[in-house]
Amino acid sequence: MSDVAARAGVSHQTVSRVLNNPDQVRLDTRERVQQAIDELGYRRNGAARALATARSRTIGILTIGNAHFGPSSTVNSVESAARSRGYFVSVSSLESSGESAAHRALAQLVDQGVDGIIVVAPLMDVAQVVERAAPSVPVVVAAANPNAEPTKMVRYVCVDQRAGARLAVEYLIRLGHRKIAHVSGLDSWIDASERLAEFRNVANENDIEALEFPADGWAAADGYAVGLQRAEQIRSEQGPTAIFAANDYIAQGLLRAFWECGIRVPQDISVIGFDDVESSEYFIPSISTVRQPFDLLGQAAMEALTSVQLGDAPTGGRFEAVLEPELIVRGSCAPAPSTQS
Repeated sequence: MSDVAARAGVSHQTVSRVLNNPDQVRLDTRERVQQAIDELGYRRNGAARALATARSRTIGILTIGNAHFGPSSTVNSVESAARSRGYFVSVSSLESSGESAAHRALAQLVDQGVDGIIVVAPLMDVAQVVERAAPSVPVVVAAANPNAEPTKMVRYVCVDQRAGARLAVEYLIRLGHRKIAHVSGLDSWIDASERLAEFRNVANENDIEALEFPADGWAAADGYAVGLQRAEQIRSEQGPTAIFAANDYIAQGLLRAFWECGIRVPQDISVIGFDDVESSEYFIPSISTVRQPFDLLGQAAMEALTSVQLGDAPTGGRFEAVLEPELIVRGSCAPAPSTQS
């Protein structure tokens, strides 16, 4: 470290701050130190640093794996935000659903000596485990848990799932749709239950006919199965004129099923999804959707974790940060057939 300090023309304390608390150092000084580090090929001794500071500079991420777009995007965002603050990241994926698996995964991260844990697993079971675990390290849960109860060691951040559902359904109502179906996700997921609840609220407020078509999962195949099953109903006068799908993959599956059945989107039925996965823009028609700010969610989670580490009291609300989703209008929605000229 002394060689780096001499090369950069700063004290070794400044080098230490750049390595451990870069936000406390001016940008030009950080750049000068980083250049010296690169030129000298300096590498920190993690074990020695942990012994000296009683901190590992490692953040644990508890997740459900990479099979789902929302959680995997959030994990990527958290990793990026953590590394930009000088933290290493250790990821632990749940081996199965249920409380026992969540307990084991949390314990594994604590045993690794992480400085804090960010939970990216929007499942009811996992949320309950975190609330009851009385963790010994700071924990931030990235999920829109309506029963969130922040404590000294546990905080919550989220994207407002209800606001996103409201954006989607109110958009369909503005297009003149009075009979709207929701193809819902798995009810064990917080996101799915929140979107379904707000779908019902908006339908009641606007006195529209609301239909519910549960899917067996989040994949395009699940949307495809629902589309085939409901095709005859959609063709009939009793069927919906618009569908709000719980995510974009379900919406993609619906489009394929409707195409096979000769149901035109959006002429016969409008379809809107949720998440804004990259491929949705390139379908024919391109899929209208609700975009979640996953990049900001990772930053908010790291800021909340830092707040707990500093001993700051909860903000007073259930969530340290609530991020707003965005309506993305594309080609899969049109005015209701009876309102078209």
